[in-house]
Amino acid sequence: MKKVPVKIFFLALLVFMPALVMAEVDVKVNVNIPLPPPIVFPAPPEVVVIPETYVYVVPDVNADIFFYGGWWWRPWQGRWYRSHYYDRGWVYYDRVPAFYRAVPPGWRNDYRDRRWHEYEWEHRRIPHRDAEKNWRSWEKDKHWEKEQYWGVKKSDRLPPGQAKKLRRYDDGPPKADGFGHQDGPGKGHGKGHDRGDR
Repeated sequence: MKKVPVKIFFLALLVFMPALVMAEVDVKVNVNIPLPPPIVFPAPPEVVVIPETYVYVVPDVNADIFFYGGWWWRPWQGRWYRSHYYDRGWVYYDRVPAFYRAVPPGWRNDYRDRRWHEYEWEHRRIPHRDAEKNWRSWEKDKHWEKEQYWGVKKSDRLPPGQAKKLRRYDDGPPKADGFGHQDGPGKGHGKGHDRGDR
């Protein structure tokens, strides 16, 4: 007679255990961070290196898309995303990437006006594959300083101390005033994954 309550107990476990597991899965699914909408490119985008940095930008789309440290980066609605591809595979990144502190908010105006500070900027368009393939060696070898100082005329002839030094980036606190320029409004929250931009 004692075998019947034991069988009922195990039967109850079999009935209720899947419901408990499903409830836990349901909670995990509901904690979801939206991904940015896709951007359709008619061809792989060319990039331009921002003077005095090793940050590359895609100038021909309205959204900000950067290439830095082997990753494509994109701010959207107050959050940051990164991918190994310029047009897909975006993953939420839980902070403002450190390289972004060196990106001037008016870089699009500088690009359009072909001016960097008060100097003429003869920026060079770089195929995205070249940037992906060479970014590490270009940074290591100080390629853009040697290559006509990022295409900024006369900046290599500035008096000592006036030419900006290359900045090394480390992860610090995000900017309190937001991103300065982005392709959507809002503030982001939450934890990210897939860390390690440098």
